[in-house]
Amino acid sequence: MTDISPTERPERLFVARTTADGIRVVTLRGDIDHDVKDALTTALLPPDGADDGQAPRVVADLSGVTFLDSTGINVFVHVHQQVSAAQGWLRLAAARESVTRVFELVGLDTVIACPPTVEQALNP
Repeated sequence: MTDISPTERPERLFVARTTADGIRVVTLRGDIDHDVKDALTTALLPPDGADDGQAPRVVADLSGVTFLDSTGINVFVHVHQQVSAAQGWLRLAAARESVTRVFELVGLDTVIACPPTVEQALNP
């Protein structure tokens, strides 16, 4: 009999945040799935109480994302709704072909802008 026990999985998503001309740029590397849902949401949404009077503008640099499941889609839709309600926007930039294909299959690219580069995402 083989015993397969759950093991502790290391954090599989690297997140780095910077700001460029008042736009929050969140660079993501690794897998986006259920295990990183909360970390992804926290990384993309402005911190609580961070009301500087400006609409939240967020660019997610997905160039290092190697896997994305429905959890990631749901997080992006949730964040899009939150920042849109505050008169801001979310852009999903530089996704690999496999991730872009998922966006196209579920129609996310018709709801959220998905420019091919971060530079294009930063331009109005």
